Amino acid sequence: MGLFDQILGAVANPNQQGNLGQLGSIVNTVQQLSSSTGADPSAIQSVLSIVGGQVRSALQDKQATDGNEATQNLVSQYAGTSGNPQAVNSLFSPEIQQQVAEVASQRTGLDAGMVQQLLPLAVPLVLKCLQSGANAQNPQAGENPVLNSFLDADGDGDVDIADAIQMASRYMRQ
Repeated sequence: MGLFDQILGAVANPNQQGNLGQLGSIVNTVQQLSSSTGADPSAIQSVLSIVGGQVRSALQDKQATDGNEATQNLVSQYAGTSGNPQAVNSLFSPEIQQQVAEVASQRTGLDAGMVQQLLPLAVPLVLKCLQSGANAQNPQAGENPVLNSFLDADGDGDVDIADAIQMASRYMRQ
């Protein structure tokens, strides 16, 4: 089951945090990023895809060293739709932040400085998507199928946060 399917499953499951309002706020924030930067929406989605890949690596490392609960705690702590430089600093070293900005700049044509300014918005947004699978009553308890799918527990390599956000946008327009 793909990441977007997991997110939709969380939206439909009252025991998980995902809901249409949350999905809508994520989609709206992506649209606002595009409008406020003057960047093409596809460029913003590319940035989110690159950031999502780096978030996945950082969370996989966290999971390997500190376990599932610590990883879920980090997702819950920093998930959001507003800027949070602490979210970026908790996951990425300054060197990784620079690498992400340079890669995103090369792939999208956006200025690397602009991409770096987007990181405090992009990272919490990616984490907000992942938080949708958390237990509604106790976010730290139990499994989070959205997070597990994102971390690609089955090893199939088929994960992309930008695709999930794009599908969510289409889903919200139905």
